[in-house]
Parts: sequence; C-alpha cells; structure tokens
Amino acid sequence: MTKKDIVLKISDETNIKQIVVKKIVQKTFDCIIDSLVRGEKVELRNFGVFKVKERRSRTGRNPRTGEVVPVPARKVAVFKPGLEMKNKIK
Repeated sequence: MTKKDIVLKISDETNIKQIVVKKIVQKTFDCIIDSLVRGEKVELRNFGVFKVKERRSRTGRNPRTGEVVPVPARKVAVFKPGLEMKNKIK
C-alpha cells in the first residue's frame, strides 16, 4: 500500500476531496519526522511507537573484496507495533 492508496481509501470512505486528504496525510508524516529529528518518541495508541536509536560503530567487511572497513555510528528510526496491531496481524 502506498501513500496514494491511503489517500484514496480515506477519501472514498469519508467523502473528503483527495487533495485535502493528501495534505492531511502528508502533514501527519511531516509531524512524525520532525519529532524524530528532535529526538522525541512518537506514540500512537493501539498502533505503535516510533523512536530514534543510536547504532554503535563497528567493523564491517566488504563482501566483494573481503576488506575490513569501519562502519561509523549512526542514528536509525525504529518502529515497535502496538498491542492491537500485533493481535490483528497474528
């Protein structure tokens, strides 16, 4: 499912114009991203939690050459599904 599919589904079910729904969906995603950039946790009840984790630096290996290369520390966004989502996916 793509963002466009989400917009179409919401628009069909609510009879709101697609352009309005698209702006709302995009603003929602922008707010989540902005919060993660600030290092905040985003908790959506019954859906899940988005947060930023720090990955430690490590040594990796180039699979082509076998050469050992350093992999620097970095931040990654992670998602942990909520209880309701876990139960529905089973």
